[in-house]
Amino acid sequence: MTDAPAVPKNPFSDIAPALGKYTDEVLFGDVWKRPGLSPRDRSLITVASLISNYRTNEMPFHIKRALDNGVSPDELIETITHLAFYAGWPAASTAIGIARKVFEQADTEKQGQ
Repeated sequence: MTDAPAVPKNPFSDIAPALGKYTDEVLFGDVWKRPGLSPRDRSLITVASLISNYRTNEMPFHIKRALDNGVSPDELIETITHLAFYAGWPAASTAIGIARKVFEQADTEKQGQ
């Protein structure tokens, strides 16, 4: 038995193992590690893209990842506010609600540490 923590499986590898493998190895193992952009910049771009395309399922994960990669809550809110004029008010309004929940959860996790 090892003392290393178990690596969490991505949420769909049980039903779509190839997609899980591509996500882990290609997307997060290669694309996200390319030297052309910092993880922080990639997170900000990804969150903006998800908001603009109204991809609400992926927003919580990537907003949390953005926080972990050094994007501040204020920067995320400013991004959402800016996108209200380019991606639409409903997309921004929905993103604000999602961000609020992610921020609350991140605060709760910090207090528990």
